[in-house]
Amino acid sequence: MPKFKTHRASAKRFKRTASGLLKRGHAYTSHRFHGKTKKQRRQLRKSGVVHATDMRRIRQMLTYMK
Repeated sequence: MPKFKTHRASAKRFKRTASGLLKRGHAYTSHRFHGKTKKQRRQLRKSGVVHATDMRRIRQMLTYMK
């Protein structure tokens, strides 16, 4: 049986939390901040958690991630 490989692009984008969830960064944070409100910019700084419906798919890509 061959070993699985970790999807390297995903490994760089997600981190596991202590409770086993996956942390992620927000989209829309690279440029064009003049079109966003202060509240929106402030909230985009915080990390988010991967939604439950996406967990299985992402967990498969991160086979050996602790």
